[in-house]
Amino acid sequence: MDISLDDQKAEAERLKAIYKSRKREDRSLTQDRVADLCGWSGQSAVSQYMNGKIPLNLTALLKLASALRFKPEDVSPRLAGLIQSGEATHTESSRADALSPIEVWDDETPLGPDDIEVPFFQEVELSAGKGSEVMLETGGRKLRFGRRTLKRKGVSPEDAACAPVTGNSMEPVLPDGSTVGIDTASTQVLDGKMYAIDHDGQLRVKLLYRLPGGGLRIRSYNAEEHPDERYEADYASEHIRIIGKVFWYSVLL
Repeated sequence: MDISLDDQKAEAERLKAIYKSRKREDRSLTQDRVADLCGWSGQSAVSQYMNGKIPLNLTALLKLASALRFKPEDVSPRLAGLIQSGEATHTESSRADALSPIEVWDDETPLGPDDIEVPFFQEVELSAGKGSEVMLETGGRKLRFGRRTLKRKGVSPEDAACAPVTGNSMEPVLPDGSTVGIDTASTQVLDGKMYAIDHDGQLRVKLLYRLPGGGLRIRSYNAEEHPDERYEADYASEHIRIIGKVFWYSVLL
């Protein structure tokens, strides 16, 4: 599809504005990370799209829309119109389907040759008033991941799991109903990284920071309603179990 220089510049400006807005919400969101989320080898393509050096195509738009959580028509009504009018190619239509919110599936869904099934963590109520505990589901909900995707992230298939995000404490980055992928082999805290934790039987997804003496600081993106929590080493070791580091997330728009 031909595009005028004015339209190309306008789309680039809208894309850059969305990126800057997302970066204000998540300071760790670099162009390199966007490229990684899009499956590109480096940030050069991201920079060129944002600066209007090359025009957006539908496949790139859909990848960026998934990575930066925006509706395609917010950046390029001309390309979004192709999907609505049915003029997108088969490959582009398949890409649009692939970037739709991931659906939960069960054991009846057949695995592809490169697929593995990844279980969910859940909160389980214990008997006799003993509270709750976070554990892996033994059946039911699972997500499929490609082995190559996990390899690219450095995650062993046997160490991969998922968890739901509930509540508004991680908004706007992770709204209620989001899903995160967890590397259960990565439990050493790196300051400012996102982890899934078992906090006295409550499944939580938070940013973690180490404190002197072995303590732990827990941070939410929605800091106005959920201020930082600080725990001394004795409390943290007894009440908080680090399930694993988040390596992927899916946001339902």
